[in-house]
Amino acid sequence: MERLHNYVAGQWQAGQGDGAVLRDPLSGAALAAVDNTGLDLPAACDWARRTGGAALRALSYAERAALLGRVAEVLQANRDKYYDIALRNSGTVKQDSAVDIEGGIYTLSYYAKLGAGLAERGFRADGPADTLARDGAYQVQHIAVPVRGLALLINAFNFPSWGLWEKAGPALLSGVPIVVKPATATAWLAHAMVADVLAAGVLPAGALTLVCGSSAGLLDALAPGDVLSFTGSSDTAALLRAHPRVARDGVRMNAETDSLNCALLGPDAAEGGAAFDALVREAVREITVKSGQKCTAIRRILVPRAAYARAAEAIAAALADIAVGDPRNPAVRMGSLVSRAQHDDVQAGIQALRAGSEVLFDGGRVQLLDADPAISACVAPWLLGAPDPDAHPLAHDREVFGPLATLMPYRDAGHAYELARRGQGSLVASVYSDDTAFLARSALELADSHGRVHLVSPEAARTHTGHGNVMPQALHGGPGRAGGGEELGGLRALALYHRRAAIQGAPQRLQALA
Repeated sequence: MERLHNYVAGQWQAGQGDGAVLRDPLSGAALAAVDNTGLDLPAACDWARRTGGAALRALSYAERAALLGRVAEVLQANRDKYYDIALRNSGTVKQDSAVDIEGGIYTLSYYAKLGAGLAERGFRADGPADTLARDGAYQVQHIAVPVRGLALLINAFNFPSWGLWEKAGPALLSGVPIVVKPATATAWLAHAMVADVLAAGVLPAGALTLVCGSSAGLLDALAPGDVLSFTGSSDTAALLRAHPRVARDGVRMNAETDSLNCALLGPDAAEGGAAFDALVREAVREITVKSGQKCTAIRRILVPRAAYARAAEAIAAALADIAVGDPRNPAVRMGSLVSRAQHDDVQAGIQALRAGSEVLFDGGRVQLLDADPAISACVAPWLLGAPDPDAHPLAHDREVFGPLATLMPYRDAGHAYELARRGQGSLVASVYSDDTAFLARSALELADSHGRVHLVSPEAARTHTGHGNVMPQALHGGPGRAGGGEELGGLRALALYHRRAAIQGAPQRLQALA
């Protein structure tokens, strides 16, 4: 069994404890161990700030973008290895592994190309100068400069590649060194990618630090001026926000957490048609891709009351065609959850929601292929129904992080929007309709409670990017229980890693900034 070392202060270091064991979620076999016991984390973070920060800030935005391009090239050259690790450690079929691996590389490449067009060096102007005196002799120019701290990136278990690089790209492009803390259960893939990048020597010393295993002590090592970017549960986010470094010392924190996302079928599609078919396809895809382990997955499906039975039948029929089990079997279309612990948590959630629902597709009756249900982390897809969604509060409150969605009928458009908002703040809502006015109204009604509103009309049904696919061009994040944060969205992503300041002076003096 391989022990995955940490990369801190410019060298690989092993932890001094036994650490945590990473396992094959199909067989339970031990794959690797991670541990960071005994590391001097404050010293490691200080070295990253001083050495990595200075080296990155000495480069222009375009020069840092070129570094991202070289990192992407290194990752592309090692794709086959990453797919093997994802299969063994995450239990995903190749198509699901691609969402993580190719998605991470694409996002990194996108920021490399986007940054190549930035001419600035040292700072970015934030709008034009404004006059502060009647004769224009005194002005204020707002600028954004890279923070002089580091960015601690704490990632979730479901996307060990994409979760790393979608944060790392904007941070490094901004000129901020990163400390990467992957989720323990699937840390092997992130570790392998970081190791390849470090071995290639494409980044300046100190730009990239890797800490595997427990997060104990990491937040203590932060300092004012640092940035914390977190993806995970809302409970963990609350603990992080309460830490003195965040609550007292002003460490900036961005969080992306739980989300009860919804898909909404327009009233015009109640009798079927292209919009109806698009919703069915997307609902099935979002229930099954990565076994439902996506923060953006569809958890609630809202349809007109007249379409409830028709939608239940169509979605259940499609789910019945999904073969579940060991991804090594070429017939399998849906693999496992990442661990037996996740399996148990998802099964408990299914039973909790089932108590107040009707079962429209029973995943418990599905026979697994080449996977022992007593050992593996496989859970077949489920579709529950809530004929009276107003009387089923748990369906709007408990997120089951696995292959399950709940179908809900609505009375009218106002009721549909009310149900969507009962998710208490979500990452994404998707709307399926051929009614332009309904699509526009839905976008405006849902924008305040959803980070992204995904409109799917018939002409877009075959080319849209997907309800759950996070594209770097679009903002990722959401209000309320979704964490209240924002990531990606093109150059908007750089704002987290910059500080805005107002520079006041005579116009001819302010011109020297350029």
